[in-house]
Amino acid sequence: MKKPTIAFLGLGIMGAGMARRLLEQGFAVTVYNRNPEKSAALASAGATVAATPRAAAAKAEVIISMVSDDAASRSLWLGAEGILSAIQPGAICIESSSLSVGWVKELAAAVAAKDAEFLDCPVTGSKAQAPTGELRFLVGGPGGTLEKVRTVLEALSVEIIHLGPTGSGVLLKLVNNSLNGVQIAAFAEALAALERSGIDLPKALGVITNGASGSPIVKAVAPRMTARDYTPNFHLKLLAKDIGYAIGEGHCLTAPMTMAVNALKLFREAAAAGYGEQDMAAIVEPFRK
Repeated sequence: MKKPTIAFLGLGIMGAGMARRLLEQGFAVTVYNRNPEKSAALASAGATVAATPRAAAAKAEVIISMVSDDAASRSLWLGAEGILSAIQPGAICIESSSLSVGWVKELAAAVAAKDAEFLDCPVTGSKAQAPTGELRFLVGGPGGTLEKVRTVLEALSVEIIHLGPTGSGVLLKLVNNSLNGVQIAAFAEALAALERSGIDLPKALGVITNGASGSPIVKAVAPRMTARDYTPNFHLKLLAKDIGYAIGEGHCLTAPMTMAVNALKLFREAAAAGYGEQDMAAIVEPFRK
């Protein structure tokens, strides 16, 4: 079966790995990124580089976006040189960014007006899983559309979870990330207390990470926090953004997210202190002051 042509837009930590994986799996991929240096790195792997989102999407059968927030997504899709200015009827548009549900639904309607199809497909997984095809897709949108692009998503993932109508995937992604943020903030607070206590820290952390409180996200950030290695796997400022979006969705659902509100305050304080571009584990540093 002929593989569809793909446009991949947004080559940050996740997007670059995903685009490279598609190239390795034999797909013809055109890439676009606001910073052209990141596109050039994929050109050597066989990607075609486009100068604008419009140029990237013009001949693509499947279009995938992976950008930072609602504003970046809106510009990419609806800008004067945006994707929807050149999209082919029947193209399938996949938004894999972590965005607000309201914007995703607005985008889906704009795509439908162009006689194209839309899925929201954010992912779980991080920097290590993106280039190895070990992500999990959280999918919102029509099941028939999902089946048309299943082979593309399978090349990038170990699991594809169809959650319901448009917006379902991104809603779960936001709730999931807000829960991660709460756990990370709580562990940062606990770690700082243990460091000040003079206790045998390796033994104490072994009890925590190997016990009931040792969730996968706690196990992931514990060594980064103790080593003070904040090489970005997921930027702190982006997790703060996701928690903020999740709180907004909670308000829409009349479901106040009190713990998330507290975590967001701590993440925003860390970002304001200069840690926004570092890994989310850097939230521990203000606790150490």
